[in-house]
Amino acid sequence: MTKQQVRERVNGYTDATSDAAFERMFERDKDLLREMGVPLVVEHDQVHEDDVGYRIDTAGYTLPEVAFTPAEVGVLSLAAELWQDASLRSSARRGMTKLRAVGPAAEPAAHAGLALRVRGPEASFAPLLEAIDTRQVVTFTYRAASTGQLTRRRVEPWRLLSQDRGWYLVGRDVDRAAPRAFRLSRIQGRVRPTGSAEAFDVPVDVDVAALVGGARPVSGTARLAVLPGRAAALRARAGSEPDGDDVAGLPGPLADREIVVVPFYDLEDLAEEIAAYAEAVLVLEPADLRTAVLRRLRAAATLDGSGSDG
Repeated sequence: MTKQQVRERVNGYTDATSDAAFERMFERDKDLLREMGVPLVVEHDQVHEDDVGYRIDTAGYTLPEVAFTPAEVGVLSLAAELWQDASLRSSARRGMTKLRAVGPAAEPAAHAGLALRVRGPEASFAPLLEAIDTRQVVTFTYRAASTGQLTRRRVEPWRLLSQDRGWYLVGRDVDRAAPRAFRLSRIQGRVRPTGSAEAFDVPVDVDVAALVGGARPVSGTARLAVLPGRAAALRARAGSEPDGDDVAGLPGPLADREIVVVPFYDLEDLAEEIAAYAEAVLVLEPADLRTAVLRRLRAAATLDGSGSDG
């Protein structure tokens, strides 16, 4: 379509009160389409060279045919509900709307009663995601896990990922001239972009697992008494097996439970996870972890009983 055809046929453009207003709307919408990843092709008429046409490159934009079974759509729907953060939740739901438009409906009873959640990202997530998209260096204040010391960091942001109930930024620490991983919960204050966009290239062969592993030094080990068949996520991270004396030493009320030994990186994060299992998981050691779990359970009980006489 030529610009004149767009002005005459596309809803919204007929409201332009002047040529200048139309030009502003047209340029704005072209930029918006490109930002959304829609490939816009500009073509010149072979006969009338002054006529410029615009079209969407369907070969570069259209997805191949996607086919899902009802069960697969159900799993994808369940995964989309993980996101509690407003911006991520809306993106997930838009994606599911598109999938449902081209595929079968989910099996209604396949995942009934399941409600999955992951921790929403910290406030630093959105500016970091934008900086990754624009390839712009960021600066922020970071609290060291081992010492608690605050330092100013300049980072070329490469990727964001969620692992072990925490969000991590993987990128190149400019001042240290080396790849690093940063836990978002340890970023203090605002993340500020600096310099120009497209300032660096993101390497394709980054060992993300190794970098994040290095950013998560094990700070302790927890001994937990777990009901059979419960807390699968904790069991999956279990370290050394308890010996026979450990198991035999459980008192009568805990005799039906199994001991699970779990290494942890952050005591407060583990306490939050254990508290969500309620009576299914009891902390045997360490004492400060047990205290942190009890504090959360008591706070939850207070909220649940607020305004009640009983």
